[in-house]
Amino acid sequence: MLKIESLTKQFGDLKAVNDVTLTIPDGQMLGIIGRSGAGKSTLLRMINRLGDSTSGTLIFGEGENAIDVNALKGKELRDWRARCAMIFQQFNLVLRLDVITNVLMGRVNYNGTVKTLLKMFSPAERAFAIRALDRLDVAPQALQRADTLSGGQQQRVAIARALVQEPRLLLADEPISSLDPRNAGIVMDALKRINEEDGITVISNLHTLDTAKAYCERIIGMKMGVVVFDGPPEDLTVDLVRDLYGVGEDDDDEEFSTVITSTSIS
Repeated sequence: MLKIESLTKQFGDLKAVNDVTLTIPDGQMLGIIGRSGAGKSTLLRMINRLGDSTSGTLIFGEGENAIDVNALKGKELRDWRARCAMIFQQFNLVLRLDVITNVLMGRVNYNGTVKTLLKMFSPAERAFAIRALDRLDVAPQALQRADTLSGGQQQRVAIARALVQEPRLLLADEPISSLDPRNAGIVMDALKRINEEDGITVISNLHTLDTAKAYCERIIGMKMGVVVFDGPPEDLTVDLVRDLYGVGEDDDDEEFSTVITSTSIS
């Protein structure tokens, strides 16, 4: 379980995330939606500790095994970033390296930086990486350079890299916003399978409402750093969505439809 309480991130006078409180059970598939600047990416970065919060608490686990994420430093922080894997919009692959090496970079926390840079991976780790690629239908490309792959294939390689970190949380920051509809569906199907088959909690910022409703059992709607909706997809009313995206009742139906299905709100 991940418990977020009164989490705030302030840049000068701007509160990018403002007093957010959420409880996320293990194994949930959760989508975060909202307009540009709503605080979605900032929230994910604070969970992963790529950015520190100004105030508030992040607790992972319960009882004696509970972890105060904001207090982690050094190796404990590196361990947290391994178990709380991050997938980015722009894939973050090393394009000149082959696919399997990119995936095995996810083992850096287990092997150390020097061994990883020297590609000193065990046969068991290489087999683990191939299995992860196979789950995402990109195992045949294992020895290709990453820059020879399509955008959809690169994102699946990035997911495989996250899987070899052996995470308990998977954070996806706009994972499909740069992909065409077919590849977007393949990537979202993969994230859903990982959630269901492995029981890994998946928290994803998504740039279309339709995608969030199709794949996520719970949706968080953010506006100006504040959570304004938290519930199942079926509870999202037209009025709530209009308010969330700033689309007024006087706007024509075509404009509203565009906001729902294809407008980028990263």
